[in-house]
Amino acid sequence: MYSIIYITAGDLPEARKIGRILVEERLAACANIFPIASIFRWKGNIEEASEFGIIVKTRTGKVKEIEKRVKEIHSYEVPCVVSYRIDEGSSDYLEWINDSVNCQDEI
Repeated sequence: MYSIIYITAGDLPEARKIGRILVEERLAACANIFPIASIFRWKGNIEEASEFGIIVKTRTGKVKEIEKRVKEIHSYEVPCVVSYRIDEGSSDYLEWINDSVNCQDEI
């Protein structure tokens, strides 16, 4: 099974760092980074911030490991790390994800 993980970061350098580490450590096949405007509640206040979203493609078996790793390297006290299962997709693309994260034991 495969998943997409959505992560937010405070700036582009941090988003790039997170994406690169996840790909280098073979936890993720790919990380897409894009600017976002966020409105959120934090410690009783409504906040607005410019952030960067990161969409990570991986095997579902790697989700918990990615969550742990992101918490280790993220600057946020409570980073956004949420996953969504991929129900369907191009078999060639899903095979590439599998090969990229080197999860032969999870097939």
